[in-house]
Amino acid sequence: MFALLFLAACSNSPMGKKVREPFRGNAYESNNRFFRATGKGESSQDNIARGKADIEAKAVLAGQVNTTMKQVADQYLGQTENADAADVADKFQSLVREVMNTDLADLRKIGEQKYFNEKENKYTVFIAYEIKKNAMLRFMKKQAKVDKTVNERQRALIEKIIDEELEKADAADVE
Repeated sequence: MFALLFLAACSNSPMGKKVREPFRGNAYESNNRFFRATGKGESSQDNIARGKADIEAKAVLAGQVNTTMKQVADQYLGQTENADAADVADKFQSLVREVMNTDLADLRKIGEQKYFNEKENKYTVFIAYEIKKNAMLRFMKKQAKVDKTVNERQRALIEKIIDEELEKADAADVE
């Protein structure tokens, strides 16, 4: 009798029923080798639902890359005592924003699922993407070489920062 009462109380959670969506768990979370993100889109048209999911996932990825690179630039600022450190960090962050605005290097779709709710006449699409960190860093290094706003000294420092991060990412690939 007590067990039935307990089960009845548990089924009426004040937050509602727990829902398990696709692309959740460690395989879809960023780690020391990959930036990963998922997106969800809903619409009465499947192509619009897919577009919304695609945009959401890419926006999350770009935010992760930008945040990580900002932390790297801030670390550089903290470790460096030269007069150009702030300028180099600004150029580095500007390079990151430029790369994010133009292209996400080595972007790979790792999953897509589409559902149709007949009752609501609505599509729901889930998309998961990943970017290999070392591929993203190599792309940024290439962009730094062709950026006309960066002088040789700044370019060398930016490449040094990226090389240090590449060593970390490559070490993670070996593990």
